[in-house]
Parts: sequence; structure tokens; C-alpha cells
Amino acid sequence: MSSRRHFIKQSAIAGAGLSMIPNTTFGMVTNTQKDILKVGLIGVGLRGTNHLNNVLNRDDVNVTAICDIDPNRITIALDRISKAGKKKPKVFSKDEYDYRNLLELQEVDAVIISTPWLWHTRMAKDAMLAGKYTGLEVSAANTMEECWDLVNTHEQTGTHMMILENVNYRRDILAVLNMVKQDIFGELVHFRCGYQHDLRFVKLNDGKSAYGKGVEFGDKGISESVWRTQHSLLRNADVYPTHGVGPIATMCDINRGNRFSSITSNATKAIGLHNYIVKHGGKEHPNAKLKFKQGDVITSTIETTNGETIIVTHDCNLPRPYSLGFRVQGANGLWEKDGDRIYIEGQSEPHRWDASKEWLEKFDHPLWKKYGEHATGAGHGGMDFFVIHAFIESAKRNIAPPLDAYDAAAWSAITPLSELSIENNGEPQDFPDFTRGMWVKRKPYNWMKDSY
Repeated sequence: MSSRRHFIKQSAIAGAGLSMIPNTTFGMVTNTQKDILKVGLIGVGLRGTNHLNNVLNRDDVNVTAICDIDPNRITIALDRISKAGKKKPKVFSKDEYDYRNLLELQEVDAVIISTPWLWHTRMAKDAMLAGKYTGLEVSAANTMEECWDLVNTHEQTGTHMMILENVNYRRDILAVLNMVKQDIFGELVHFRCGYQHDLRFVKLNDGKSAYGKGVEFGDKGISESVWRTQHSLLRNADVYPTHGVGPIATMCDINRGNRFSSITSNATKAIGLHNYIVKHGGKEHPNAKLKFKQGDVITSTIETTNGETIIVTHDCNLPRPYSLGFRVQGANGLWEKDGDRIYIEGQSEPHRWDASKEWLEKFDHPLWKKYGEHATGAGHGGMDFFVIHAFIESAKRNIAPPLDAYDAAAWSAITPLSELSIENNGEPQDFPDFTRGMWVKRKPYNWMKDSY
């Protein structure tokens, strides 16, 4: 922890010498360098508390306000802040809209939003309208209207928003991105990704422990089961696409010389959650009588304007080990996460896989080579450190972040488009162009630098 604080202090000093020119954006911007960023956290549940822990380790951030409607989470957050030796922040917990009072504070420069999905867009809109640099957890939007709301509000206000997709900063993902940038795979052709994670014990619990065995949700649940399970009950869609598609979108320059053009989606039957309820609660439990709408495995195929295809899989209601199922394939070879294997024509033995370890070590990303040790303990294998670091450094300079409002909209649009495609027997759906044609000339973010 102390080494991470030392790193932040040193990087903040070094960062002052970095270029102040913003990335391409369409809103009005004002470039100002802040030595200390004053941050408010909206939502301090499990995810929000993880972000809180990471910002408390920084000497260039003051947590000036927190907001949550759960008094227990407020107590936990205040205890963490006190133990870190920081000043007590202002607290907003009166009701669901008390966050708007937080946004009125002059002593808040930026906000980190870690709330249930249905609040993401409305809170991000309000934050941008209030002029607060906005960090938004995933997914960013639930409907097509909300996707456009994020883009329109950013352009209307000139306030920046970063989607806090941590998987973009996973060590193997950044190493493969390095290989992509160095043309190791050749011209890119095909990708696979998704969110394959047994969440039955998250969507259903005993109402006492977030991951406790049980079959309750909604008012009788706790943590994510209070709100997340309702989406599985009512929506047949890929409701959580960004962990998989975010890294792939970066590799193929979506919104920056390329864009998603169309999507087709199909869903299997829905039996996983019902079977889990019967197994742990019995056939007579009231929840065993519910009919969940979300198919257990949802498969979407996305086409891009540059001619690549991306298969995205959502698989969260059946027993399985965790995997995001990454595959990156080009004219010269491919990488597959499942199996941890790589094949590069002319360098690998013909028709035989290489173990990926040596390749990933050889192309380890500059960020991880330089600061990997400081990310230890930051959460999710260290990638949480890097996503918050990028957010803080971008917010201090008030410049466009690596993952912006256009990315948030394009990635999140998979949810409503997959829902519409499934409803219409896999009928192709066109992606809107959230950049209004500017993707043709927007330049990719410089992902290969070692600062943030």
C-alpha cells in the first residue's frame, strides 16, 4: 500500500510534464491541470468500496463526498476513510435522489458512479450537466435512448465521461494489444469474447450474505441480488457485454477508424436459475414458480465496417468455470485465452500451439512492466488500479479519457440490440453511428504509452 502511494506521488509529479493536448472529442473542453482531484463517490457498495480503497491510496485525490442509500455501506466507507487518515467527507444518504445534492458541491471535481444498472445513465447525465468529470461503472446504459443520452449530454456540456471497464487493463489483454499494435497477428479478421461466469450464487442468495447459498432476490435478497436478478427475470438480452467487447473494441479501433455496423443474436432456453432454485429451495418455493425470460446462453455476432466479425457470448446462469473466452485472430495467427495458447505462422511449429506464457511475457505492456508491482492488491488481479489511475489522470487534466462516452454508448448498445434481435428470431440489427460520422477521422488513443 505504501509503495502504491509512493508511485502515485511520483507519477503525479511526472504527469505534469505530459502533453496537455486532449484526444479528439466533439464537446467544448477546458484544459486545466489539477494537483489534487476532489472526488465524490456515488454508490459505495462492494464495487464502490473497491474504488474507494484505490483512491484512498493516492496522494493526489481527496474524497470529499460519498452517497449511498444503505446506511451500512456509508458506515463501512467512513470507517475506511478514517483509517486511511483522511478527512471525513460530506455524506448524502437521504433518498435515491440525494446524489443530486452531492453534484451541487463546489468541492467535487469528479464523480465515480457504482450503482445498480438502472441508475447509471441518469446519474451520469446529471453529473455531466453539473460539470463533474464522470467515471461510470459497467454497463453504462440499458436502452438505446440511454446510449444516445450519454453521447448527447457529453456533446452538449463538453464534460467528459469514462466508462470504467477494468478488463481493458488486464495484463494479458494489454500484452495482446501490444502484439496487435506490432502487427504480430497481421491484418485482423475475427474475435471472440463475452462474459461467461456462473452468477447463480450472486443473483440468488440467503438475504444475509452477498454470496451465501439461498434462493432469494429483490426485497428479500442482499447486494446484487436486490436488483441484478430482475434483469434476468424480465429481459432476454446480453445485459453485460462490456467486459468482453471492450478490449476487443480497443484492438480493432471501434469509433476511431472502424465501428460496429450490425448484430445478430440468439438465446437458448432458460432453465439454469429455475434449476438452482429447486435444488436449494425446493419445488414449493415461491421463486420456483417464476419463469425467467433471459436465455441461459446468449450468442451475438457483430460485424464491423472494416470487415471483422466478433462473437460475443453471455453465459451466467449455468454451472461453469469463469472465462471471458477471448480469441484474437488475424491473417498471421491467433491467440486464445481458453487453453492459454498462441499460434503465429512462420514462428510457431506448423499446426501446433505455443503456450501463451512466453509470448505474453515478451510483449508485456509498458504500463504493467513499469507499475505492475504497485497494482498488487488493487482488485481483480491489479487491473482496477490501472482503470482508476487512467480516470484520475485524465480528470486532473480535464481531457478525453481512453474509454469515452462514444465507447460507452457503442458497447452498451449491444444490450438493447441483442434484445431486439432475439425477439425477431435473430434478425440483424443495425448499430447507430454514435460519432455521427466522425469515426472516419478520429484517431485511436495512444494505448502503448507507459503513463496511463
